[in-house]
Parts: sequence; C-alpha cells; structure tokens
Amino acid sequence: MTTRFEPSHFLNRELSWLEFNQRVLDEALDAGNPLLERLKFFTIVSSNLDEFFEVRVAGLKQQIESDVVERSVDGLTATEIFQAVTRRVRKMVSDQYACWRDDLRPALAEHGINIFDISTLKRADFDWIEEYYHSKIRPVLTPLAIDPAHPFPQLLNKSLNLMVRLEMKKGRQTLKHMAVVQCPAILPRLIPLPRDGQNRNYVFLGQLVGHFLADLFPGTKILGFWPFRVTRNSELYIDEEETGNVLKAVETELHNRRKGDAVRLEIDQECPEDLRLALLGTFKLTEEDLYLIDGPLNPTRLMTLYQGDHSPELRDPPFVAPVARALRDRKDLFAAIRERDILLHHPYENFNSVVEFLEQAAQDREVLAIKITLYRTGGDERIVGALMNAVSQGKQVTAVVELRARFDEANNIQWARRLEENGVHVVYGLVGFKIHSKLALVVRHERGQIRRYVHLSTGNYNPTTARLYTDLGLLTCSPDFGEDATNLFNLLTGICQFQGMRKFLVAPFDLHARMLALVEREISHAKKGLPARIIAKFNSLVEPRLIEALYAASRAGVKIELIVRGVCCLRPGVPGMSENITVRSIIDRFLEHSRIYYFENACQAEVYIGSADWMPRNLFRRIETVFPIEDGNVRERVISEILAVSLADTSKARFLGPDGVYHRALPVNGDSPRRSQFEFIALAAAEDPRPAGTTKGRAKYPPVKLVSSPFGGRLKPKKS
Repeated sequence: MTTRFEPSHFLNRELSWLEFNQRVLDEALDAGNPLLERLKFFTIVSSNLDEFFEVRVAGLKQQIESDVVERSVDGLTATEIFQAVTRRVRKMVSDQYACWRDDLRPALAEHGINIFDISTLKRADFDWIEEYYHSKIRPVLTPLAIDPAHPFPQLLNKSLNLMVRLEMKKGRQTLKHMAVVQCPAILPRLIPLPRDGQNRNYVFLGQLVGHFLADLFPGTKILGFWPFRVTRNSELYIDEEETGNVLKAVETELHNRRKGDAVRLEIDQECPEDLRLALLGTFKLTEEDLYLIDGPLNPTRLMTLYQGDHSPELRDPPFVAPVARALRDRKDLFAAIRERDILLHHPYENFNSVVEFLEQAAQDREVLAIKITLYRTGGDERIVGALMNAVSQGKQVTAVVELRARFDEANNIQWARRLEENGVHVVYGLVGFKIHSKLALVVRHERGQIRRYVHLSTGNYNPTTARLYTDLGLLTCSPDFGEDATNLFNLLTGICQFQGMRKFLVAPFDLHARMLALVEREISHAKKGLPARIIAKFNSLVEPRLIEALYAASRAGVKIELIVRGVCCLRPGVPGMSENITVRSIIDRFLEHSRIYYFENACQAEVYIGSADWMPRNLFRRIETVFPIEDGNVRERVISEILAVSLADTSKARFLGPDGVYHRALPVNGDSPRRSQFEFIALAAAEDPRPAGTTKGRAKYPPVKLVSSPFGGRLKPKKS
C-alpha cells in the first residue's frame, strides 16, 4: 500500500535543486569573492545545469510521454514540474549570461585576461591564428551538407556545432544550402594567442572556425553561421536481471548514451527563426526546449581561464593541507591506528594519509588481504598502483567496483580492466544496487592472531576530489568494525542474506529504519522533558517518511538544525509543523560533501557519519554505510569543532524559508561574519608544524580565535 503524504508539507525536488544552483550562481555574482573564484562558480553553474538536463529533465520528459499520470510528493504532475523548471531555468540562464557580459568579462579584461573578437585582432595575431587554423584546426574538421542526399548528422551530446547557411551559383541559378560543421571535443574551446607580456589573450574556437568557413566550402558564399549544441538524455538503463555481463551492458549503454534523445537545444540568439524551428523539428523538440544564448555557448569551457598558476591575486589564498596531527611523523600507520581511532577531515587534512595507508598495506609483509569499494577514484595511479602492487606481493586483493558511477562509467571500466589484468579480483557488486559505500579493509597477521584495520569515509577514494570536497574519514582497528566490514564485503562478493551488523547501519537493509528509530527516540526524550536535539549535515534531504518524522519531532519540541548543501524538500519554520527546524546551506570554496548525524539522546550524544544522504536512492537503491563515532575524543571533535563551526557560519550560509527561497545568514549583535571553511583552514594551519614559508599564502588566513560555540561554552582548536 502506497503511503499518502500531504503535498503542502514538501518542496519540489527539481525546483529545490535549481535553488541550489542559484546559490552557486550567487557566488559568481558576489563581488566580495576573488575574480577567478567567481569565474569558477560561473562555470560550475553550467556544468550543473548540463547534468540537470541530462538526467532530471530527461526523466521528466519520459514521465510526460508515458501512459502513467501521477503526482509527485509535493502534488505536481510531470508536466507542471517541467513548466515550472523551464521558467526557473530561463531566469537563471538570463542572469548567468548577464553576469558574464556585464561583470566577469569586463573585469577579466581589466586584469589582462581578454577574449578577442577575431575581426579586431592585430595583423600579427591574425597571421598566427590563420596559421594555427590551417595546421591544427582544419585537418580535423568535417563539413557536413544537409540535403536529400545528406541527412542531418547524428550529433554527439553537448558537442559544439556550427549551423551554416550558404549559397552557390549553378549555371544561372543561385542555390541556397544548409550545412553543419562539428567542432571535435579534442580541440580547445579557447585558443591562446602567443603575445608577449603578462596578458592572457584568447579567441573562441567557434568564432575561429566560423571566420574560415569559406575555406571549408570553396566556391560558395557564406551567408551566416550560428553555434549550437544539443543536450541528450544521459541516464543509463540496464536491466541487470536480464544481463549476464554487467561490464558489457554498461559499455553498450555508454554507446547508446552518446545518441540518446535530445532534451535541450542551445543556440546563438542571432540565429534566424526558420533555422531554429528546423533544428527543433530535427531533434523532435519544442520551443519550450529552446534556449537562446547571448554569450559563450558552453561556459564550462571557460575554466581554461582559471587553470594554471597565473594571477594569484585573483584567487583565494592557496592552502596546502597538513598531515593529520595523529599521523604526523608516524612511519608505521598501523601502530598509530592501534593506539586510537583517527579522524581525518578533508581537505583540511591531507588525503595522502589514506593513500599511504593502502601503500603501506601493499608492502607490509604481515598484511594478508586488502578489500576496497571503489566508486570514483579518477583512476589515481597511486591507489590503483597500491592494489596491483599488493597482488605482486602475494596478497589477496579484492576491489568492489561500481561501474555505474554517473558520468564516470567509461573511466571506471578502463581502470577496472587494468586491475583485473594485474591480478586484482574485481567484483561489480549486487544486482539491482549501486555500491556507494566508502570502505577499505586490511587484514593483518599480528603475533599469532588476525587484526583488521578499517578505513571508512563519507567521500570517494579520489585524491583529486579530496582536495576539493569536504569529507570525513575514520581509521580504526575496532574488532566490531572489522567484523562488520568483513561481513559487508562477504555480502558484496558472495551469496548470502543480510544478517545485521554490530555497529554499521547499512542501506538498503536497515539504515532507513534505524534512522527513523533514532528520530523517534529524540521525540520520546522530548516528551519526557529530557534534552532532545538533532543535527544533520548532508547533501540532500528528499525521503518523505524521514521528513515527516522530523516534523513530528519538531512538534514534540525537538530542536532540529539541518545543514543541507543541495536539495531540501522539507519546509522549515511552518507554525505548528516545523517551527523548531532550521535549514541552512553552505556554498563556498570547497564542495560540502560530508554526512554527519547527531542525536542528543538525553545528554548521551550519539554521532554517526557515512556515505548516505536522506534520499530514496541512497536508502533503498544503493549499498550505503553509516557508522557510529565511538571514540570519545573523536566524537567531541566532530561535535565541538566541525558541527559547531559549520552552524556558526554567517558568511557563506543561507537559510531556507518555508517558501523554498534562501536568504543569507547575517551576524547578530554586531559580531563579525564567520566563514566556516576559512576557520577550518585556520585550525589546520594553527597545528601545521611546517615553517610558514613552506606553505604558500598560509599567513593570509586569519589566526584561530576563541569563539562562542552553538553547543555552549567556548570553542577552541581540539587536539586530534
């Protein structure tokens, strides 16, 4: 029986996601941010929108076209959601391109970063561009005619293309023609000009190709050209029950994704209406799917301007994360872990410690086996190398690889095969469930007995994203954690039923029920007049039963503080329903990614961290692991440092209102604004033993000060 929910209790998921992307755009609009950091956020807005159309809008279109008509939990039909999304995206895209034209591009030019119109180039620059075109660009271009003998070409997802209108004389007749020129993804979208001096000067690839179209269509007159690109449905559809080989099935679906149904057409706003309508018809789209662009067609490629070591004055101060204090100067990581549980806070503490944990396990003669879940590694050479090296050392190595990590599938297939070829036992997980747990198990023989070392995390085994995402990791040799990790890997690689765990909460088996029970316990305490409080930090809050449970807790008097980076379908601050709930979102230099769950439990606080958000996909369609922080010192650090500083942010935090609109947090009582991520950097720098001169820009961060803590008392740096 389907549970019925009151639609007015919920915000729409798609519209909430768009509000998240608006908060990203707000960072690009914020003149208080360094210029290149604003540019970075500007490009992320487009990258986010691309994925939103490829997955969420594509899904809405499929619902609209299906025979099933139903309402979402917030009471809207797919058509109503699509129409609301279209209105919201149009406003966002308009604001984004106004930001580029009126703000970012002029500001970049003031600092010597220019994108020139090819017609304005000096003679020497034009001569260089012409040579560059003939030597580097022209050989890889393919002009494609469109006529009865040449049907419209199959264009790749998000590829840059030029729609060309031209005419050619044939006898006494002048014939008009259409053609398409595809710009291969291998070509840079910004071509740097080789000028002397400090300036960085570029021309757009699309304009460069357009300028030399007559060379591609000799004997014709070019009447005009207009850049465009089409976005396609990029979700994978695999029926694992009917698939004997998951690896092959994913490869096949990746091929199909490249030519999935179109969901959006973006084209230069100067394109004539008849051509726009012709393209819409070709892609079986309507004018609702059309976005006229006044600026660069794919702003994501503007990240070229951000990359490199130029213009440090236009960036946030550099930060090199120190090694966690508990591991500093410890050559034997296993000995350090035996002494106590170790919490790692990335990117403020160096992720190399995790890589070294795997490398040391690979070399250690006493290590018998290594098991690891891999979701997005980026194919890191050190991690993959450590696993392969362990095999060469005679150890048993198992990697549970999730091939369907969205948009990383091709990369995962490549290095999964490499691992297999080098003797690693690669497993593709459970049928029907994505493997999203972040878990490594090292089995070691010590003094005649087996000891198991475990690393659990909220983030992936990816050193690149570990410098950009905020995540928590735990290194422990707790026997209970070792037994749970062993049983979980047996579940993932063998044939067995879930039998429950000593400490772990595992989706899709018991995580949802256990979280509901923890909320219910806080309700019970509140009704008895005992201290009751819930703090949860995660990426998304969507699951309706947990949302309703939080409403019930609020009505019972439980104080609830949620830190939700992205989608939040809960309405806070509604009288009689959620007046005891606050929701804030922090968008800053690093992507907030850690998941933390705090339950007051009548002054016997329990803290859990893990891989799962409160979303249906995490709770019911993925293998997720959430685990308790049992070491008192580690738990106190999570509470009094990480949660306290996050809750005190008045610089980058925005508060969600019951109407779904976010408002910036403001300091109270004349306090100075607090920026949680910079405070975490300052905490790390305060305990960094390296001389100040060895860490670029370190002195630019404010020193650590004693500050008020939302948990009472005074907050100060904790020793790890």
